[in-house]
Amino acid sequence: AAALAGELGQIAVGRSQRAPARRDRRFADPAWQSNWLFRRLMQSYLATAGAVDGLIDDAALDWRADRQARFAAQNVLDALAPTNFPWSNPTVLKELVDRGGVNLVRGMRQLGRDLSHPPRLPASVDVSKFEVGGNLAVTPGAVVLRNEVLELIQYRPQTEKVRAVPLMLVPPTINKYYIMDLAPGRSIVEWLVAQGQQVFTISWRNPDPEQGHFDLDTYAEAVADARAAVAAITGQEGVHALGACPGGMITAALLGSLAAAGRLSEFASLTLMVCVLDNARGGTSAALASRDIAGAAVAESARKGYLDGRALAEIFAWLRPNDLIWSYWVNNYLLGKDPPAFDVLFWNQDNVRMTAGLHRDFIKIAIENPLARRNGFEAMGAPVDLSAVEVPAYVVAGLNDHIVPWENAYRTTQLLGGQSRFVLSTSGHIQAIVNPPSPESRSSYRTAEENPPSAEEWMERADKHGG
Repeated sequence: AAALAGELGQIAVGRSQRAPARRDRRFADPAWQSNWLFRRLMQSYLATAGAVDGLIDDAALDWRADRQARFAAQNVLDALAPTNFPWSNPTVLKELVDRGGVNLVRGMRQLGRDLSHPPRLPASVDVSKFEVGGNLAVTPGAVVLRNEVLELIQYRPQTEKVRAVPLMLVPPTINKYYIMDLAPGRSIVEWLVAQGQQVFTISWRNPDPEQGHFDLDTYAEAVADARAAVAAITGQEGVHALGACPGGMITAALLGSLAAAGRLSEFASLTLMVCVLDNARGGTSAALASRDIAGAAVAESARKGYLDGRALAEIFAWLRPNDLIWSYWVNNYLLGKDPPAFDVLFWNQDNVRMTAGLHRDFIKIAIENPLARRNGFEAMGAPVDLSAVEVPAYVVAGLNDHIVPWENAYRTTQLLGGQSRFVLSTSGHIQAIVNPPSPESRSSYRTAEENPPSAEEWMERADKHGG
């Protein structure tokens, strides 16, 4: 309290050097620096937020309580930021003068529309600018397998010769498959087929209550059926598998069961993107998921037969409220503007449901962390020992991932039995997947020659690369 009072005194007389973090886009308007009143308002807010953060540091809480305290405090502080109110945001005040208040009238109409349907959050994307099959998911292909769980798409080769061993993509189970095939120039599938790679992808069924009994075994068996179809079409026994987020968990569990059955040769390699297999100290979402809360969530999804993907989207949004809620609050409601047209955000709101059975199994994995133990989990009737999965592995994580902490993703290299390569993108959860190679890219990533036991050691050894 004394330190905060002292700093507020320095701010009042104009001697404070406190400034927002480089990545904090809330205070980008020049008035926050050039206007004496707005500068003091910004610095007072930042000083108060810093004091709250320091109090939590000094409390020396255990991991779970620390994450819970920071989550609660950060959400309150983010909501009270001066940028979120029309009278204390210079950009909004200028817009009020320029447009005579029309921006607030239009914003209130948009607020009413957003509150009228779930998830009752500010719209993050102008959905009118995108069409699946029009300007998204346009890489030519055809469905070659359909069962009650999935469709399998084979993409048309774009080169005279193709690599013999095919690649099968296993997307997340709570969003549509086309995260792998976004707009041209940003599509993983488009890039891969242009390199001569045979590519297949799974498209999950959007389940109804009648499919509520589908569990992790159901999905793992469906992936095994898709692999068998890929092998039959291409004449190759071993198939490369790429699993993203929950799709990676399902694929890893499948490979663990195949290893126990002596059938690991069915897969040539395993790529995992922003996927967590070791849930120990698994970030804010794990810290908030007590057994009581988890039990209530499982009971609710069992009652309905599924978990609505929009509910998960709302939870994930509150993990990063500045980027996913308050920035759109200002843009849509205070400035009265349309949300941006961005392909990733369009995909992100295009949710699908998760079956109650799969939700139950994912909750069990998150709470009990059985995949991190040898034979701690059973898939397709066989115990899963990830150390027996002796295929080459390629593991990708995002440094700024708010859903899968990169340290947890790194520990996958210590669980799998084969040679692993770990790549850490500087991006967030989705941008670590949609990160096309480009000379103009401002992105970067880190790699290291070895995978020591701890993520901190790996970071010390890692080299940073542009692109």
